[in-house]
Amino acid sequence: MGSEARRVVVTGLGMVSPLGNSVEDSWSALLAGRSGASPITRFDTDGYSTRFACEVRDLDVGEYIDHRSARRMDRCTHLALAAARQAESDSGLSVGAVADRAGAAIATAIGGVGSFEDCVLDIERRGPGRVSPFSIVQTLPNLAAGWVSMELGTRGPLVSECTACAASNMALGDGLDAIRLDRADVMFCGGTEAPITPVGLAGFGAMRALSVRNDDPESASRPFDGGRDGFVIAEGAAVIVLEELSHAQAREAKILAELIGYGISSDANHVSDPDPTGENPARAVRMALRDGGIGPEDVDYVNAHGTSTPSGDAAETRVLKLALGEEKAYRTPVSSTKGATGHTLGAAGAVEAIFTILALRDGILPPTLNQSEPDPDCDLDYIPNTARQQPVEVGLSNSFGFGGHNTAVVFRRWAD
Repeated sequence: MGSEARRVVVTGLGMVSPLGNSVEDSWSALLAGRSGASPITRFDTDGYSTRFACEVRDLDVGEYIDHRSARRMDRCTHLALAAARQAESDSGLSVGAVADRAGAAIATAIGGVGSFEDCVLDIERRGPGRVSPFSIVQTLPNLAAGWVSMELGTRGPLVSECTACAASNMALGDGLDAIRLDRADVMFCGGTEAPITPVGLAGFGAMRALSVRNDDPESASRPFDGGRDGFVIAEGAAVIVLEELSHAQAREAKILAELIGYGISSDANHVSDPDPTGENPARAVRMALRDGGIGPEDVDYVNAHGTSTPSGDAAETRVLKLALGEEKAYRTPVSSTKGATGHTLGAAGAVEAIFTILALRDGILPPTLNQSEPDPDCDLDYIPNTARQQPVEVGLSNSFGFGGHNTAVVFRRWAD
């Protein structure tokens, strides 16, 4: 049962995504059924098996970061700070007034991979003496969290989860625990990723993890569809302000939802393949429900991990049947918003947690895009192609990562 003494609510949201450079723009595009996938503009993709991705477009970094500081950061930090500044503004918090009791948990899967590539190329082309003095701090995966803390002024807990595609769900769980354990009253929690680089594209391509629908990028990410052939790599960032309930109420904050449960487990199975039984991820889901003091019958909507890989989507379908019970799983609407955003890796959990919160707020379930070909191994209600008006009280969001990391978070709709 989740702690009743220190309840944790959501008071601010921030996002930059392939669908838009704000929370509301991204949400509107998602509900309209738009895809963020298109041919890559960042570098020449000639010779790559996959030549498209979901890029963040037209982001004015100068709106959030001064030019001098921006030069010392990787793109993943630019994205994180944009999302964090939006979340701070949305929350109405004066961070300076609560700095010692405010913290940050900003996750990533691979951190500053673009800056690392630049460093290696500089050594090759110009020699080691010409490498940027910022190379290491641009590359380290914890520096997005560090910059969020420095720029916002938080002096409470500061962590950076680096657990592949489960990372920012884990950031939410760590933020929840920090507040419940009275280590903080406010936590800026989320994730960031900027993996659309030559190494990112080539590496995932070599694993045969990426879709190769180069002739039709917008239909390439097709979670749970019988024609899926891999995920679409994406960049983006999302940050959620978690706050202890009485702290939020004392300052008359706008409360968007309550985070009531968190679950975590591991597979001990394979570096990239999902647990074939589904039992270990299902334990994480059951744990999250138990932590929130609810049962499977209380879940109204699931935002699935749903990456659009053949094995992963079938495995998650098994997980939901195990965790919720088969009959309840068939009755529960499920969607993967990666059909629209692509896979933002370490940022995915936070991006999808925001979409789950907005589904609770607005009573609208976001669709799974590109659902056209049935798959007998994926036979749940995936909200195909069109958003659905439906009141939601409790939403579950799953994130699973390479290495066997399994996480689930549960939100409850807030009613004044």
